[in-house]
Amino acid sequence: MTHETESLVTRQFGPRAAAYVESSVHAQGEDLEDLKAFAGARRFARALDLGCGGGHVSFALAPLAGEVVAYDLSADMLTAVAKQAAARGLTNLFTRQGAAENLPFEDASFDFVATRYSTHHWQDVPAALREAHRVLKPGAPLMVMDAVAPEAVLCDTFVQTIEMLRDPSHVRDYSVREWLDMLRAAGFAPAEPKRRRVRLDFASWIARMQTPKVQADAILALMAQMPDDVRAHFAIELDGSFMLDTASVVGRRA
Repeated sequence: MTHETESLVTRQFGPRAAAYVESSVHAQGEDLEDLKAFAGARRFARALDLGCGGGHVSFALAPLAGEVVAYDLSADMLTAVAKQAAARGLTNLFTRQGAAENLPFEDASFDFVATRYSTHHWQDVPAALREAHRVLKPGAPLMVMDAVAPEAVLCDTFVQTIEMLRDPSHVRDYSVREWLDMLRAAGFAPAEPKRRRVRLDFASWIARMQTPKVQADAILALMAQMPDDVRAHFAIELDGSFMLDTASVVGRRA
């Protein structure tokens, strides 16, 4: 990741840290409940929340693990996470700053790595997956939870476009097929993904990122011009609210 790219990410998320900690979209969801069940059944000694954002994975894991490291590129985001962890009395939650593609941890030093709604900002997902593989113990799991691109080409183009108009630090929502290929290439054995759809309220989606009006208006204009099959796939509503494809997949380190 270049210095300019890192600066863009930190500029985008630093001033919005509190909004992501408080975001109801990020603080709840079936994928987060699955994560809690998965971790609760295993009680990992040391877990890494990779690209922690508002810290919701870390907050879910902390009562179920010996130690949790919340790792993110944004120092402001980590400050907000640490403040919230202290308020919740989560004394086993620690923060560390850095990029996903270059982890400052020893080989085989974690029992579990989880990442949620972060990978679409990473500049080099294959490199980050190789790093996750490196820091995991043999046989340990990685859980990836994020938005995914539809296989239909125009739907893929549409979602990447509105994501970038809303947030210029967006890189790519990968398809499930791409995720499985990348996980296998990094040395993971992926299980069958769980696919879901999440409704995003347009007004709060835009407000959370403080998207300038000119870009928000461009998103609405693009939505209005899309053919019926695209509008149907995303279930686009009159106010711009829509359904986003998401998926969760667990891969075990070889």
